[in-house]
Amino acid sequence: MTDQTTLPPLVAPGSTGTAEAAPDGTLFRHPARQKPRMRPLKAFGHFRQLLKDKEDTSQVFHIFESLPSRDFVPMARSLALSEQGERLRATEPYLPDVLDDHDTLRKLPKGTVAHAYCDFMEAEGLSAAGLVEEHNRFFGDRPKYGDLIEWYASRRRDTHDLLHVLTGFGRDPLGEQCVLAFTHGQNGGLGNLFIAYLGALHIARTAPETRGRKAPVIKAVRQAQKLGKGAPRVTDISIRELLAMPLDEAKAMLKIPTGPTLYEECHRIWRENGIDPYSLITDQQAVAA
Repeated sequence: MTDQTTLPPLVAPGSTGTAEAAPDGTLFRHPARQKPRMRPLKAFGHFRQLLKDKEDTSQVFHIFESLPSRDFVPMARSLALSEQGERLRATEPYLPDVLDDHDTLRKLPKGTVAHAYCDFMEAEGLSAAGLVEEHNRFFGDRPKYGDLIEWYASRRRDTHDLLHVLTGFGRDPLGEQCVLAFTHGQNGGLGNLFIAYLGALHIARTAPETRGRKAPVIKAVRQAQKLGKGAPRVTDISIRELLAMPLDEAKAMLKIPTGPTLYEECHRIWRENGIDPYSLITDQQAVAA
């Protein structure tokens, strides 16, 4: 078993033969990297475990690995081998260093994405490094390839919590499904879709009864998916520049509405009926048990 071994050659100066590489010689795909396999039954088993503990992020990684996206490699190639990709690798090679430097981010003007991001992460007790640690608990015994696919995959992982801030979807059960649906709209991938809609179905089925109108849970997730599809791909944007933008301006650029959404409508209906949207996971676990 390999313990986070970096496999050479990662950079091939000059001629790289038929291998795809960036201008600096960094390989797009390391020859030792194995192609992922589609395993839907395994994904469903890990989804059942995720329902028991929504904080068990390792189950999400299992699901994504079991449902690899056919869109991932073309999207990674489109960015990583472009001039924009070269610029991003030079200016922000490792996003957790940027995202977790709250002292620097707080020096940006109030009202920017940076302040909203810091407020969110501090209130939730989260960090970008923490997500990396969770990721490494799952993948830590596997080789590090140092290729452009690895770089691109890391950007997707490291921008997850930033999507909560940009979209306004919280870390309640429905908010997490909406962020995953938004991510599917941006990036595709069966894993995002699988968790988002199965999670939404579970919420709709197990949420306490409400008087009058029923919360439009599935429609909220569908709306989030459409929003993601219509927005510029966050992975491909300079995160430093995005953090420095006023939050309203960033939302406008991403075509994210500032008015009420179906997600907010679900929250309104639940609260009017004395239901805390953030406690739904406890209610779900009680029903599932």
